[in-house]
Amino acid sequence: MAALAAARHEFTAARTWAEKAITSDPYNPAAYGVLADAHTQLGHYRDAERAVQKMNDLRPDAASLARASYVFELRGSTGRAAELMRRSLTAATTDSERAFAHACLSGLALEDGDARQALSEAEQGLRKAPADPALLDARARALAALGQTKQARADWQHATDIAPLPHLLLALGETHQALGHDEQAESSYALLRAQDTLRTSAGGSPDTDAILFEADHGNPVRAVAMAEQALRTRSFVAVHDAYAWALHRAGRNEEALAHADQALALGTRNALWHYHRAAIHHALGNDQAATADLRSALGQAPALNPLHAAQARALSQRIGTQP
Repeated sequence: MAALAAARHEFTAARTWAEKAITSDPYNPAAYGVLADAHTQLGHYRDAERAVQKMNDLRPDAASLARASYVFELRGSTGRAAELMRRSLTAATTDSERAFAHACLSGLALEDGDARQALSEAEQGLRKAPADPALLDARARALAALGQTKQARADWQHATDIAPLPHLLLALGETHQALGHDEQAESSYALLRAQDTLRTSAGGSPDTDAILFEADHGNPVRAVAMAEQALRTRSFVAVHDAYAWALHRAGRNEEALAHADQALALGTRNALWHYHRAAIHHALGNDQAATADLRSALGQAPALNPLHAAQARALSQRIGTQP
């Protein structure tokens, strides 16, 4: 029940069910894993860390070590996160666990500015799981950082053909837009709108991808309302970033900055979030702070899709600085 609630993004319910599971069996590491996930999404990061520690004390397997890796990733300690994810890869006993580890290692390398290592990790995983959408997404992001936009688009297309998940559709649509393929971009956007219509009719809470899509390609005022709905039940750093961007797109930059700061308060290394805060700083007239965030966003190899990378570079040029 806890896992089902978490899958539905009902994280308060997931926490309650996980606590009941632990009361029934305090030596069940899986229950602590779901509890950690729920606490993380609710913004209870210390509680999540304690649950992850307990899970690893009970059974330091691939799933436990992966969650420990994420604890450090959220706090910006990508080196320690990668070390723990490599231990998770070594402990993996299934193809899905190995694919997950390689996808995470690729993402960590990319946030560290090492696009070639990110590409290598993704390709190692794809040799064993050639149809894994997360690995295709990881390779696409690495290829995009290396300037191989058409190859990245092909991987995002393949990934969405297998699993038309919102973050994949958004990356594909925005890459088409960056390439000037307006008709193909609109095809991805139309599917995203249809998915959001289904979510709304089912009474579901909006996810960050839906909020960002609405902010950039729909109605920013509606995106603000969607973010406010999500934040009421999920005070996670990614939701704060989406809310910040929606507020910025709606012209409410002072409020946006407060949430952009909350998104990055743990020290998370996320290029998109830094780009978002850079744009907000620029709108508020603080180009010195915007430049610092642009350096984090673009770095040695930008962990951004081609549209966002182009926008970040354009902002850098307007400010008159080289990240």
